[in-house]
Parts: sequence; C-alpha cells; structure tokens
Amino acid sequence: MVAAIVSAAVLAVPVGAAGSGGSQDWSAAWATGVHHPVPSNDWDGPNWSVDGFNGESVRQVVRVSAGGSRLRVRFSHRYGSQPLRLTGATVGSSGPGATVRPGTLRPLTFGHRSSVTVPAGAELVSDPVPFEVAALDRVTVTLYFAGSTGPATFHQGGLTTSYRAAGDRRADPGDAAFGGATSHSWYYLAGVDVSGVPPRAAGRPGAGGGPAGPSGRTGGSLGATGTVVAFGDSLTDGYGTTPDADNRYPDRLAERLVAQGRRLGVVNVGINGNKLLADSPCYGERGVTRFHRDVLGQPGVRTAVVLIGTNDIGGGGFPDFGCGASPVVTADEVVDGHRALVRAAHRQGIEVVGLTIPPMKGAFGYDTPANEAVRDRVNERLRAGVGYDALVDLDRLLADPTDPDALRPEYDAGDRLHVNDAGAELIAVEVARVLR
Repeated sequence: MVAAIVSAAVLAVPVGAAGSGGSQDWSAAWATGVHHPVPSNDWDGPNWSVDGFNGESVRQVVRVSAGGSRLRVRFSHRYGSQPLRLTGATVGSSGPGATVRPGTLRPLTFGHRSSVTVPAGAELVSDPVPFEVAALDRVTVTLYFAGSTGPATFHQGGLTTSYRAAGDRRADPGDAAFGGATSHSWYYLAGVDVSGVPPRAAGRPGAGGGPAGPSGRTGGSLGATGTVVAFGDSLTDGYGTTPDADNRYPDRLAERLVAQGRRLGVVNVGINGNKLLADSPCYGERGVTRFHRDVLGQPGVRTAVVLIGTNDIGGGGFPDFGCGASPVVTADEVVDGHRALVRAAHRQGIEVVGLTIPPMKGAFGYDTPANEAVRDRVNERLRAGVGYDALVDLDRLLADPTDPDALRPEYDAGDRLHVNDAGAELIAVEVARVLR
C-alpha cells in the first residue's frame, strides 16, 4: 500500500510546462474540465457520478485533436471523498460503439505498476505508452475498479456515449459486455497528451493521408507544435450540438486547423453552467480560479480562447436550488474577471482570444432588461479593449438582423441561448481566422 500511494504522489505532478515528460515535449490532444459529482437530472440525462463504480469497468471514447507516436492519459480524483483504487486501465483505437480495433489495446501503467491508489483530491498521469495516433482519431480508455470508488470526479456534459460493464473488461475488444447502461459523461478522465511525430498512416480511417472516417472528416498525421485551449461554459462545452458527432465549436475548430495543415491541438475545457465569478457544487469552480489549472496547466498550451460570463449575467439573482448562489453581477465585475484571465495568461506568455457574450433574448430566466443592459455594457467594454490579443464579436455574428438582442433562428439550438451545429461551425470559422 505504501508503494502504491508513493507511486501516485510521484505521478500526480503538474504537467503544464512543455517538456514535463522529461526529454519528450507533450501537447494536450484532448482534455475536459472536471467538477463535483452531481445527481442525474431530466435535462442532462443519467450519470453515474454520485454512486461511482464497484467491481465494474467503464469504457470511454474521446477524439484527439493532434497526432503523436506516444500517448499518456491524465486522470483526476480532485473531488473524491476517499482514496481511489484504480485496479487497471487500457487504451486502444476506437471501433464502432464500445468496440476497440483488434490488436490495438495497450495496458496503461503508473510508475510501472498496473494498479495505483490515488489520494482524494489528487491528479494522476499514466506512464507514456508507444501508441501511434493521428489528429482526429478516436481512442478508447477502459478503467477497471475491483472495489468501490465512492463518488466520481467527472464531466457531466460529455455529449459522447460512455459504457459500463460488470467485471474486468480492460482487455475485451468487443462490446457484448457493454450492452447495458450508457451515459453521456466522462468519469475520472482529465486529458490525453501526445508527443513525437507519427508516421503517415495511409488507409487508416480518420488518419492523415487516408480516407475519411464515418463522419466524412479526415485527420492529420503530423505531431502538434502547441495547444489551443477553449475555455468557458455550455457554449464552449457544446450544449445544443448533436451528441456523438463532435460538433462542438472546439471540435470544428480542430478540424479546420487540420485541414489547413496547422499543427495545433485543440482541447475543450468548457463546463455547462460554469460562471466566471462564482463557484458551484454542480457546475464547477469559478472561472477566475479554474483557469489556472484547466487552461494554464495544459501541456503545450499556446493560446487560450475565452467565452464566459453568460451565466453570471443571466443567472444573477437566481435562488440557490442546490447548485450554489447566483449573485447579481455588475458589468465592471465581469470585465474585471476577464482582465484577470488575460493577465494570468500573459504572465505565462500565452496568447488570449476573447469572445463577446452572445444574444440571449427569449432565454427562460435570463432575458430581463437589467441583464440585457449588463450584457451590452460588458460587450462594449470588451470591444473597447481589456487586453485580449484578438477579439471575436460573437454578439454581432450570431445576432438576428431583425432583432439584435436575439440569436439568429438558424443558429438557435431551440432555447434562445445555445447554438446548434451551424452556430458552432460559425464560431469555429471566426476563431480560426484570428489564431496566429
């Protein structure tokens, strides 16, 4: 037990700086923002975070935005209530659904051990594993917990199907055991990093130089020279876009960069419901706090893209329904929060792209004259300049020409607040224009 905990402590180290893996430089190819366990609900669907896992395997699929010849996986037990015993884990190239492509499964180790105990509140990085992956490939991570995990640190709005099965299914490439419950959340996964330059993989679905995968999108085979981190709330997390389609705006941005031959990974650390200035037990730590970990702590981070403040403004004054208070905010407070993010990024030499706050007229609870006045004032100040290296004016881009306080109908996901796939594509196009 002592050796296992020491192993976890050694591995739970900061990974943000380039070269943190020794002589190898690492770039984040996929990441998510994690938060407290929360019960299932009608609008977000079922999740397994409160009960966790016991004698079960959980299989999770992610799409990487950059290629490499080596891979490592990051895990988070930040919001755990007890030590977490991870009995073992594997990674493999994704097949349809819960399947893994034959011959691609690789065991993950931690300090050269297959099992590890992670203290509550800690984060963990696997040992590097040789694993050729191209940009826009999907990889599957399978975790096995022989005992009870307790409540699971997770990301609720994954918009990607995760699977669970009884028993140890780490080495099982098939999907028969995973035919039961599914969820659209990610559990314990925090990031997938790549290093090295993979050989061109002609003929691999979704790989550079080969045919398009099932989505019709082709990948790239060159390794990344840095990472773009998309930070924000549900507008970044992708709420309103099609599940299991990778149509969030950071996904579409990654595709555009690959198509342009730009060797930049893109990772998405948006969290549904997140606020810039207030913590929530359901929707994550306040943006001005988690920015330091979720953005500045990413390996190889080069640029941050910031879209946040909608929930501070629209939710201001809401009663506490169990997810924390929603204080009324002023435009000055929101703008000062944006300035704090810019200063923190610039201190580390990271460029920051800001996005104005989109229209929300007609959004239930958010649309009030007072909230609209604050949103207008915040956007005026962002346009005037708060230190961003570039600004994308989403307010004007997404506005209905006949009613500028409302979303254009063709971009509305249906609630007058979130964008659909077409809106996400527009955001990706405009962000790609300003990235250097």
